[in-house]
Amino acid sequence: MLKTRIIGVLIVKNNWVVQSINFAKFLPIGRLDVAVEYLNQWGIDEIVILDIDASREGRSPNFEMIKSASAFSQTPLSVGGGISSLSDMESMLRAGADKLIINSRLLTHSFLIEQGAKQFGNQCMIASIDAIKKENKYMAYNNQKMDLDFSAKELAIKAESLGAGEIFLNSIDRDGMKVGLDLKLGDEVRRDLSIPLILCGGVGKPSHLYEGINAGLDAVAAGNFFHFTEMSVIAAKQYISQNGCSIRFDSYARYSNANFDEISERPSRHNEDVLEKLRFEYIPEEII
Repeated sequence: MLKTRIIGVLIVKNNWVVQSINFAKFLPIGRLDVAVEYLNQWGIDEIVILDIDASREGRSPNFEMIKSASAFSQTPLSVGGGISSLSDMESMLRAGADKLIINSRLLTHSFLIEQGAKQFGNQCMIASIDAIKKENKYMAYNNQKMDLDFSAKELAIKAESLGAGEIFLNSIDRDGMKVGLDLKLGDEVRRDLSIPLILCGGVGKPSHLYEGINAGLDAVAAGNFFHFTEMSVIAAKQYISQNGCSIRFDSYARYSNANFDEISERPSRHNEDVLEKLRFEYIPEEII
């Protein structure tokens, strides 16, 4: 049985990684290469990089930035923002991307998914869909301020028919809110899909990731959560594992047998006897 993937999302604006809140407010985090290196070292399963300025500004992707960041990672990278041609796709793959993400141009240049799937394979193409709730319906949203009159589910079905190998579904309403994934949105969109669905938006603590995995999602993703919680990837994986889900660990470092605070869900401090023993425990150098 395949293990559910845990994906770290890096939002890039003005060539800097930022924290996103409802797609409207952005707070600086730091350099992309540093953020990628951190997620890679602590065992994230995949990394999504989204340049949210490129398509809006009508420019090509920053291939050099991706090339520099990919040098710090053995973790698969899925990259989107500004891809508008097969040439862009090829350049992005050469820069170090493993998968290509099409978001706003899924609406205006839907042929890109089809062409990319034929050229590089369906597994390489991810359709990114931003969803917003309007009158109890989950509608597709476009950051180019186009008025969309179709649902996120309808757009996902269209993307699959064009050749997308995965759907990356992001809830605008939950973005940066730390209230948990919108599982109802995920269930509605994936019901008629035969390709994997990645759900993002709203993760504020490990149990939110666990709830998504327990609901049967193919992958769960978070951005802000991994930036602001120390050793958040390892701690989250240990929490999920202790709650009975099969999770892949890529590092020697773990919070094995840790007790988690009921409110913050962060690992509680061990007593002095355990800490004293750890001083003399050999841990081999990691090569990930």
